[in-house]
Amino acid sequence: MVKNNKFIATMMDQLVQKFPAQLEEALEIGRNASIKPHHHPIHEIYVAGLGGSGIGANFVSEFVRAESKVPFTIGKGYSIPKFIDKNTLAICSSYSGNTEETLSCFYQMLETGAKIVVISSGGKLIELAKEKGLDFIQLPDNWPSPRACLGFSLTQQLFILFKLGIIKDTAMKQVEAAAKLLNAEVLDIQQKAKMIAQFLKGKTPIIYTTDRMEAVAVRFRQQINENAKMLCWHHVIPEMNHNELVGWRKEDQNLAVVYFRNRDDYVRNSVRMDINKEIINNYTSSIIEVYSKGESLIEKSLYFVHLGDWVSVYLAELQGVDPVEIKVIDYLKSELGKVK
Repeated sequence: MVKNNKFIATMMDQLVQKFPAQLEEALEIGRNASIKPHHHPIHEIYVAGLGGSGIGANFVSEFVRAESKVPFTIGKGYSIPKFIDKNTLAICSSYSGNTEETLSCFYQMLETGAKIVVISSGGKLIELAKEKGLDFIQLPDNWPSPRACLGFSLTQQLFILFKLGIIKDTAMKQVEAAAKLLNAEVLDIQQKAKMIAQFLKGKTPIIYTTDRMEAVAVRFRQQINENAKMLCWHHVIPEMNHNELVGWRKEDQNLAVVYFRNRDDYVRNSVRMDINKEIINNYTSSIIEVYSKGESLIEKSLYFVHLGDWVSVYLAELQGVDPVEIKVIDYLKSELGKVK
C-alpha cells in the first residue's frame, strides 16, 4: 500500500484536469507550426509512435478515415514497412524524443526520401530533425507523463495533415468544440467517472465499443493499466461477434463489462450490442453502458477519453496505488540499456 496516496494522486489529477486546456494550447501550437510542402505527391501516411506518444495516431486514423483519400498506417515497433518511399508522409511521435523504437524507425525513414515530420518535446528526435533540416513541432517539455499529452500529439498530427492539404480544417474546429464541451461537462464527467471506478473496483474490466471507436477502448485500457495498475482487455463490435463472443461460456462475476456507446452508432452495431449484453448477462451481472456527448466523432471520442482518464485516476485512489509510478517500465528500459 502506498503511503499518503491522496497526495501522490494529486499530480495525475492535475494533469487530467488540464486536458481541455491542453487541447486549446495544442491548437495554438498547431496554428503556428511551419510545415513545408513536400516535393512529391503523398500517397500514404505512416506514423511511428508507442505508448502515450503513439495512441494519438490511433485516434487520428479514425478521425480522418472518412475524409483522407490516402491510407493511414501506424507502426509500434522497431522497423518500418517496405512501402515507405518518397510519396510517404512519415510522422515520428515521441514526447521525450528518446523512445528507442521510434528513433530506430526515424533512422530507417531517412533512407526512403519520405516527407518526415517529428512531434516531440525535445530529446534526440528534435536534435536530429534540426540537424537534418526536417520539419518538427516542438511540444511543451513541462509535462511529466507522456500519457497525459494525448491532446498535444493528436492535434499536431491533424495540423500536419491539414497543412499538407490532406484534410480540411474541420477537424481542428471539432477539437476546439471538444475542449468547450469538456469544460462545460467537467462536474458531470467526474461524477460519472467516480461511479464507474466504484463499479470496476476489484474486478477485471472488459471494454467493448464499435469499430469506429477502437482508439477510445485502447486508450481506456492503457490508462487502467498504467494509472490503476490493473489488467483488462478490449474488443470491438462487430469483429468480436465473430470470435470473442463464443468465449463467454463460464460465469465469472469478477469480470466487469463497460460498453462505450453513441446515439448515432450504426444501427446494426447497436442491435449487436443489445444482443451481446443479453448473452453476456448469463455469465456476469456486472455490465454498464456509457453514452457519449458531443456532435462529431472527435467530440464524442475526446469526451470518452476525458471520462476514461478520470476513471483510471479514481481507480488508482481506490486501489491505493500511485497513478504516476511506472517503475516496471523504468526497470525494463534500464535492463535494455545494458544490451548493446
